[in-house]
Amino acid sequence: MHPKVKTYLAKNLKWSADLKRLRSLCLAAGMEETFKWSFPVYTIDGKNVISIGAFKNHYGMWFFNGVFLKDKHKLLVNAQESTKAMRQIRFEIDTVIEDEILTEYILEAIANQRQGLIVKPAKPGEFTMSEVFQTELDKNMELRKAFERLTPGRRKEYSNHISSAKQAKTKLSRLEKIKPMILAGIGLNDKYKSC
Repeated sequence: MHPKVKTYLAKNLKWSADLKRLRSLCLAAGMEETFKWSFPVYTIDGKNVISIGAFKNHYGMWFFNGVFLKDKHKLLVNAQESTKAMRQIRFEIDTVIEDEILTEYILEAIANQRQGLIVKPAKPGEFTMSEVFQTELDKNMELRKAFERLTPGRRKEYSNHISSAKQAKTKLSRLEKIKPMILAGIGLNDKYKSC
């Protein structure tokens, strides 16, 4: 047992037996144990596949490229809103999932890793344009030309600013506020940057 994993399990008494069970399943599948980002991590050929961890009210198993898992048992949730690839199975005090089912997920994650299925990070300046913003650029040629003259980083800032809004009315409100800035050729966060 990796010494830091041993310490981690000893510190998390509430979930220790549950974490040991997940650990055993990962090791039985042929993964190597390491410790990264303050959590036990299980790898294949030096590549991160799964991590396990405990928190106050739950414990979990994270799949680094879980977005590629078929999830036929509907157990996976997005680890965080901002993550593109990582998915998790979250366990609470009354959660019961059979080892055979967990092993299916583990083996599929290993197979996906061996096939090279990974989510590649976006290149600098790459972004996905929000539909609301794209519609406005399509109908306002002056705004579109001004937007295209901006640096890739500034275009990305503006697009992300619109995309990050949850509600349609917030997206529209933000769009109205940034139009004059785009037409003036300034970036969204320029006022915070030192000269």
